[in-house]
Amino acid sequence: MSFRALVLNQGADRKVSGAVETLADDRLPAGDVTVAVEYSTLNYKDGLVLTSGGGLVKTWPHVGGIDFAGTVEASDNPAFKPGDKVVLNGWRVGEIHWGGYATRARVKGDWLVKLPATLSARRAMAIGTAGYTSMLCVMALEKHGIKPASGEVLVTGAAGGVGSVAVAILAKLGYAVVAATGRPEEGDYLKALGAATVIERKELTEAPDRPLLSERYAGVVDTVSGVMLARALAQVKYGGAAAVCGLAGGPAFPGSILPFILRGVAMYGIDSVMMPKGPREEAWRRLGSDLPLDRLDSTVSEAGLGDLLALAPKILKGAVRGRVVVDVSK
Repeated sequence: MSFRALVLNQGADRKVSGAVETLADDRLPAGDVTVAVEYSTLNYKDGLVLTSGGGLVKTWPHVGGIDFAGTVEASDNPAFKPGDKVVLNGWRVGEIHWGGYATRARVKGDWLVKLPATLSARRAMAIGTAGYTSMLCVMALEKHGIKPASGEVLVTGAAGGVGSVAVAILAKLGYAVVAATGRPEEGDYLKALGAATVIERKELTEAPDRPLLSERYAGVVDTVSGVMLARALAQVKYGGAAAVCGLAGGPAFPGSILPFILRGVAMYGIDSVMMPKGPREEAWRRLGSDLPLDRLDSTVSEAGLGDLLALAPKILKGAVRGRVVVDVSK
């Protein structure tokens, strides 16, 4: 048997090239479950792998794609049987283990989650790691005790993949969402997702001149870091929290300890890659019930394997709206 995959290679100049190839099944990596992949998606991390490797890939040739959804074909893992609908996020698949940019994948069954019956494989990839991460952020704010009555919740990078889904989930749950974006032309899009207020990124791109600013936000979902996170933290209400999951603005932020020790603000680091199975399953269960799927559909565009190398630089520049679903049969 054989399968199609976008096979990547890195040249001496460290630039990545690739082509869609047909490979024999014996090229699949080790694992106890083989999945017929139906859809994958494009994330920021995928963009790094597709352009330079991003220091994430250790061996070449490589098949990227940190997410996939499909149907189990064969299993030596007692938790899965042929015909099961499954989704995978993280576990360094698409980085050090061949990933979802192929019509077939072989992985450890412990990395898989059974899809909720309410979600198709395509919709699961419209959600993808971005949406799964968004749900983990929302769960962290809820666990902290932040409720819709607590006040506004700020979402940074709101027009991107993580931000778009976070806006939609929070709005459906009844939160007043403030969506911050560097693309003001996306205001109508963000309002359609449920944002109560849309602000331009420039309102958050000046380092705070004081360690504490006027209290505004009960919570923050931050996908950017950098100056935006510092300014957002300075505006979090007493006892509020920020769920931090991205670093598009860099890994450092020019913040102060004072919001934490004078206002009791908490900051939750959200790791989607190595998250244990229990919270993963809970996040996917919640996505099947708490994400307004009709609004999700408006965030999605579709691509084939052959389109990914051209799309990768765009997602790294923040020029991709919402979510890209990859139909691996194309």
